[in-house]
Amino acid sequence: MKILVVGKGGREHALITALHESPTETSIFSFPGNDAIFRLASNTPATDLDSLMAFMTSEGIDLCVAGEESYLVKGEGLANACRAAGIPCWGPPKEAAQLEASKEFAKEFMVRHGIPTGGYAATDSLRAAREAIGGKYPTVLKFDGLAAGKGVAVCPDEDSAEDFLKVVFEEQQFGLGRVLVEEYLEGPEISIFASVVDDTYQILAPARDYKRIFDADEGPNTGGMGAVSSREMAEPTLMKRIEDEIVRPTVEGLQKDGLPYRGFLYFGIMLTADGPKILEYNCRFGDPEAQAVLPMIQGDFVTYLFDGAKGMLNPDLISFRDGWSVCLVSASAGYPAGSHSGDVISGLDALENARVYHAGTRLNSNGQFETAGGRVLAVVAHGDTREQAIEKAYQESDKVTFEGRQRRSDIGTRGF
Repeated sequence: MKILVVGKGGREHALITALHESPTETSIFSFPGNDAIFRLASNTPATDLDSLMAFMTSEGIDLCVAGEESYLVKGEGLANACRAAGIPCWGPPKEAAQLEASKEFAKEFMVRHGIPTGGYAATDSLRAAREAIGGKYPTVLKFDGLAAGKGVAVCPDEDSAEDFLKVVFEEQQFGLGRVLVEEYLEGPEISIFASVVDDTYQILAPARDYKRIFDADEGPNTGGMGAVSSREMAEPTLMKRIEDEIVRPTVEGLQKDGLPYRGFLYFGIMLTADGPKILEYNCRFGDPEAQAVLPMIQGDFVTYLFDGAKGMLNPDLISFRDGWSVCLVSASAGYPAGSHSGDVISGLDALENARVYHAGTRLNSNGQFETAGGRVLAVVAHGDTREQAIEKAYQESDKVTFEGRQRRSDIGTRGF
């Protein structure tokens, strides 16, 4: 089977690894990919969606897997283009992908279908946002469109809110767009992932990610500095409530609204004193949660996605490992405000009983991996208990070093 995975980061490296390890024989291609991914998958000559579709058609690709969210809403949309070309795609069409591409669209969807979430106001100017905040802090501000995981600010005071609003409305760092002023919800967060095929779904292993750059959830937001996953993370009664109040109504709502969906769906959930409330949707696997969850999945992952893309969800094709998975992200110097590139990475060959997924790396002229982005790589380890997984992950991650490396020391402990 010929499979093409769209994306270039650690999530896509984890997806391609899972597909590569599946028992079904495959030829895997990647766009745009990275140097580490190209050790498992073939590069493509594509430069944009049109040339990518031409390549998939000429190559006879059997399945397209959407890793990165941006291509779901670029142009006509990746899944839409695949459908027109007769290529099964694991990823939703552009219309349904608005659940992630527009925070306002998602909030309206939640309210329309009675899915518990925080209150909000949509604003289109600095003045309107200030009025919506009304001097009440903490508050949550969200850029309405895609912002690579950096379009959300939890603001404890006026100064932090003003900083974010100026970034959006004056500097327009994320492009043109509105800002949602949302009710601040308190409690531990949990990430729930489901495979959705039309009106059916399967909940996968839950996870928790850590978005801020520094320990104790301090400092600015990042794309994610680590994650932990286990089927033991949530009690059955809590999982049933999440399914009954959030997951099932979401899938039913997609059907009622005429929004076809085949792919992974992420639910970012806050466990408040009043019960679970949804913060946001992502129309793909989270990053770095994917790097923690995917090693826990066993079975015929290739056929699972292929059948799902064609409209048949078969939960019996996969199973989940017991125990815990811990993912530690190492970021480059200066991240997230900027990032340093060109620092040689050492120790990759010393890893034992751990996985490494590359995000911001490249091969230099000497054949060595060096830094090439903000979040450089993730080291992932498994343990029978959370404590064992944490110890192993840090022990292995300590072997991989580069100049200016940033890494949190409380992944897997904070929030438990």
